[in-house]
Amino acid sequence: MYTQERTAMSNLVVGGPVAVNSYDNAIVAALVENRPVMLVHAFNGGYLRPVDLKEESHDKGVQLATALDSATKEAKGHLWHITPAGFFGQRPLYFIESAAGQVTPKPPAAGQADAGRGDDGTRKPQRRRVTVHRDAPKSTCDTVQVGLPDKVGENWRGKNGAPEDTQLWVVTVTPWGGITFVPITHPDAILGFKDHAVAANGEVRVTYNWGGDFTGTVINTFYPRLPNEWDVPYHHVFT
Repeated sequence: MYTQERTAMSNLVVGGPVAVNSYDNAIVAALVENRPVMLVHAFNGGYLRPVDLKEESHDKGVQLATALDSATKEAKGHLWHITPAGFFGQRPLYFIESAAGQVTPKPPAAGQADAGRGDDGTRKPQRRRVTVHRDAPKSTCDTVQVGLPDKVGENWRGKNGAPEDTQLWVVTVTPWGGITFVPITHPDAILGFKDHAVAANGEVRVTYNWGGDFTGTVINTFYPRLPNEWDVPYHHVFT
């Protein structure tokens, strides 16, 4: 992959040989720079937001909203971090973390390990992550939750002893300039919507990926948009 402005990104591998052009800086910003972005749906222009924006909420899911109200904007409920989290073979893995309800960890007690620090030396914030149901997608009840690994429901914890198992995603750049999310625990599934219905306030679900590969279909595609690009229609940006 390459960008017209960031040739250093030539080694960026995100699921396939898809060129990232100068209009796709939001993809680079999200996947490489870990800048918060809006995840705007390709089909109806709505955006993903946590159902509950409060930091103490860990048992609610994600919905598609079509209006950006001031309360959501002030709480950063429209913004997501796509945070690097290792590899699956040669495919990078990511956490999908909400910027809403972000918590700065308290200093560790004497003798306890630090939770980690960023490049600037400050403690890494705790962010609620999009978490997949352990047995998804057996039914339309297999929703997702937004919560910290140790606080999500029992059915949203990993089978292999690692609570993060159900929070790891393969993020793929699609041929039409968006991205899709595939849960690592269910490679035949994809982040979509209940009954495949893309409607306002629709519930985000993990559904079977009828496309059969990591790119999914248009109905499961999201365009990362930097906050200042919200007023730019996606069909103008990507033409």
